[in-house]
Amino acid sequence: MRWVVGILVVAACGDAVSGTTHVSPPLAPLDARDASLAPASGDDAGQVPVLASDAGGGGGDAEPAPPTCSGKTGSAGDRLLTLTSGAFARDSLLHVPPSYDPAAGAMLVLNFHGFGSNGPEQVLLTGMNPVADARGFLVAYPDGLGNGWNAGDCCTEAQPSGVDDVQFVRDLLALVESQYCVDPRRVYATGFSNGGFMTHRLGCAMADTFAAIAPISGVLGIPRDTCRPSRPVPVLDMHGTADPVVPYDGGPALKLLPPIQFRSVDTTVSFWRSADSCLGAPDVVYAKGDATCVLWSDCGGGADVEQCTLSGDGHQWPGSSVVVPGLGNVSTSIDATAAIAAWFFAHPMP
Repeated sequence: MRWVVGILVVAACGDAVSGTTHVSPPLAPLDARDASLAPASGDDAGQVPVLASDAGGGGGDAEPAPPTCSGKTGSAGDRLLTLTSGAFARDSLLHVPPSYDPAAGAMLVLNFHGFGSNGPEQVLLTGMNPVADARGFLVAYPDGLGNGWNAGDCCTEAQPSGVDDVQFVRDLLALVESQYCVDPRRVYATGFSNGGFMTHRLGCAMADTFAAIAPISGVLGIPRDTCRPSRPVPVLDMHGTADPVVPYDGGPALKLLPPIQFRSVDTTVSFWRSADSCLGAPDVVYAKGDATCVLWSDCGGGADVEQCTLSGDGHQWPGSSVVVPGLGNVSTSIDATAAIAAWFFAHPMP
């Protein structure tokens, strides 16, 4: 199989990782990404969806205090983590906010890059580090072998054979948790494109670990009958209707030769609604410009499902200052990174 275009290749973003530490490249800030995730000045609608779960859904009972730790040696700042998983050497960037307290359990987000990309480029694309600093959570940006993830339909083209990326994620979490004080009720996954596919797969295979997931421009890449989450999983899904790589309505990926047949966004979201036992019709919780988000809140175990449709937008990270050439419009009506952070904070593990 020959790829005509990778699912994500960020122009002019090289991999600058070397040695045992890494300093993240400078980020272009988005105005909406402040400590409170409030709307940008002068914009009453803002860029962050007002989620029904923010007002008390999803979490259910009163929140318990975060766990305490002792003997954790990790410190604030940016690090390159290395480990061996399945006989393969694996790298990940870890960003730890200045406010990190080694004695208090912190939220951890795993942020997966698209095919043809890497962790440093995902830092740039998503701009998540400033949000992590403002809200006090850790972010890990793993590198896929061959710049891709074994997520089912996509994308193992450049990977060595026999790569078990689910096991790699388990190994990465074990390494982070051995050095940092992580709240096990607040471990989450998000990702773009092939990383979005991987995020779905982790929701299937590691529902006991990830409290909620937020895939962007990625659909379910494994057969529905092989996705058996052990509990209802909260899912926030964002996708452009004019995506030329992972078509919103499913079918062949037009930018890839030979084309891969992908499931549709509606099929994917319908699967999660069924798996989470969601009932009734959704509520519109956000509508601005090209972005419309609907929420199913009557689901099992407080596992809300939210679908954000970006009309006319392409294969891009919504709200990003990085635009991938040739892959369509990027939405400026919603800040995906801010919305994801709000979604995660609203959905701890029951």
